[in-house]
Amino acid sequence: MIRPIFTELLLFLVPFVLYALFLRVTKRGGVFDLANWPVSHVFYLVVVALALVIASLIWLAEWGGEPPRSTYVPAHIEDGKFVPGQTKK
Repeated sequence: MIRPIFTELLLFLVPFVLYALFLRVTKRGGVFDLANWPVSHVFYLVVVALALVIASLIWLAEWGGEPPRSTYVPAHIEDGKFVPGQTKK
């Protein structure tokens, strides 16, 4: 469960990192200078970040995972050998 949370967190942070890189490359002052982070810019960055997160959640729900009507067979032992969990159609 931790991997999907980190994935969404990283997607949320991407616009802020890109804006910080933009500030660094254009040399418009320090990245940590509050004058370079007006509320309007932060608002748009949050909107873009939320759009990325929502789009990734929709993408994972529609095209990620196993096919519909597949059944998960949990990991088990057969004839003394470990058989990992898998899905069967």
